[in-house]
Amino acid sequence: MAHLDSRRRFLSLGLIGGSACILSPLLSLHAAMAQSSEPLRIGIIGSGRIGGSIGLRWAEAGHHVLFSSRNPDELEELVAQAGSNARAGYPADAARFGDVILVAVPYGAMPQVGRDFAPLMQDKIVIDCGNPRADRDGPMANEAIARGTGVTSAELFPGVRLVRAFNAISFLMVQNEANREGELIGVPIAGDDPAAVAVTRQLVRDAGFEPVVVGGLERARDFDRGTDVYVRGMTATELRRALNLSPAASQD
Repeated sequence: MAHLDSRRRFLSLGLIGGSACILSPLLSLHAAMAQSSEPLRIGIIGSGRIGGSIGLRWAEAGHHVLFSSRNPDELEELVAQAGSNARAGYPADAARFGDVILVAVPYGAMPQVGRDFAPLMQDKIVIDCGNPRADRDGPMANEAIARGTGVTSAELFPGVRLVRAFNAISFLMVQNEANREGELIGVPIAGDDPAAVAVTRQLVRDAGFEPVVVGGLERARDFDRGTDVYVRGMTATELRRALNLSPAASQD
């Protein structure tokens, strides 16, 4: 299984092909993806059903995972299940630790999470998998859905490289359908930063699913809660057809 190098490497100077060269963030990212076998450090803010399930898959794939909550002592069983690649801490620990951070909290908590932790995640890749629900999150949920969740989340986390992914799949699918035989379940992805999207695409594969890149953050509305593709367990082929994507546009 191909792993990714850390954010520190693909955002810095690199040695490619035995000669020193100065690389742009995007070019060095792809070089690192092609040549490195080092795992990523992933912080998870919100280690409930979906955050915990995805984190377990990433730990199985060899990434280093820091699960977090306001009560990290309650995560001992999850960490034990994940094995030696995992540990627990507070949300601030996850924000500092991760090259990539998965935010998996109720959407009503997103504004506070952004205020508290976006300063610790500047220029890091932040994967948002939350879904606004008015019955739980109040009026802000309707506003987020009307504007598009991807665009809204990016405003709540200024300075990060936000990608929308893993919101349209259930935790039960993550637990039971990852790496299944036959065609894999597709996971739609939207983001404005090509390098961040590339890393997220690989992390979708590492979790046991097939990535489907839909477009920029404004297109995240196409797989928001309530859409025809939300939590349907579609294959990547079915997703591309439902979202009117060409195969070439949503693959490597």
